[in-house]
Amino acid sequence: MNFQNKNVVVTGANGGMGQVITKRFLEEGAKVAALDLHVDEVEKWKNEYGDQLEVISANLTEEIEVREAVEKATEFLGPISILVNTLGIAQPATPIDEVEVADWDRLLAVNTTSLFLINKEVVKGMKEQRAGVITNVASIAAERPRPGLNAYVTSKGGALAFTKALAIELAEYKIRVNAINPGPSDTSMLGKFSPEGGDVDQVKEDTFKKSVPLGELVTPEDIAEAAMYLSSDGARMVTGSVLNVDGGRGL
Repeated sequence: MNFQNKNVVVTGANGGMGQVITKRFLEEGAKVAALDLHVDEVEKWKNEYGDQLEVISANLTEEIEVREAVEKATEFLGPISILVNTLGIAQPATPIDEVEVADWDRLLAVNTTSLFLINKEVVKGMKEQRAGVITNVASIAAERPRPGLNAYVTSKGGALAFTKALAIELAEYKIRVNAINPGPSDTSMLGKFSPEGGDVDQVKEDTFKKSVPLGELVTPEDIAEAAMYLSSDGARMVTGSVLNVDGGRGL
C-alpha cells in the first residue's frame, strides 16, 4: 500500500483505534490531520512527524467547529484524499426503561450526527476533485446486538445506513464510502459497555472475549489493517461495503 502524496483526515484520532490508524498512515508516507476533542496523545507525535502531521482539537458534534476544523485541515493538507472516522463512545449496559434522554441524545450525537457533519464538509472538496475515499467505523453490535446497548446499537446502525446512502449518492463523483464493523476490541472503550458498577475486567473476559468464535479480542491494529485496505487503490472497486473485523462475532 502506497500512501505517498495522500492527504488523510482521521477523526477520533486520540482514541485507541484512532491513534493506531493515524500512525499507520503516517508510517506509510501520508500527510495526516488528526481531529478529536482531546488531542493530548497525538500531540506528542509532532516532534517525530513534523510537517507530516497536523493536530486539530474540535467538538465534532458542533457544526461550526467541524467546519472550522475541516478548513484548518484543508489549509494544511491541500485537497483531502481520504477520511477515516473512528470517533465513538460506548453505552453502559442499561435497560431501555432506565435510559435517560440526555444519554440517548449524546450517543446519537457522537456516533451518528458527527459522521453527518464531518462528511458534509469533507465531501465538498472531494466532489470538486472527483475522487476520495471515506471509511466509517461502526460496530458489529449493529448487526448482532447485545442486551442493554439499545442507544449504542441504534447509533451504529445509523452509521451503517448512512454509509450505504453516501456510497450510492457519491459514486458518480468517484468517491468510495465503506464501513468497518469491529467486534469486541481490546481498547479502554470496551470496559465502558459493562453495567454501572460492574467488574470491567471480568466483563471483558467472560462476556466479550468468550463471544468471539476465534477466541480473541480484536486489536486496534486489526482495524487499522482494514482501514488501510479500504483506503488503498487495491480496493478501488469497493464501495457501499461493510467489512466485519470481528473474529466471527457476527455469525
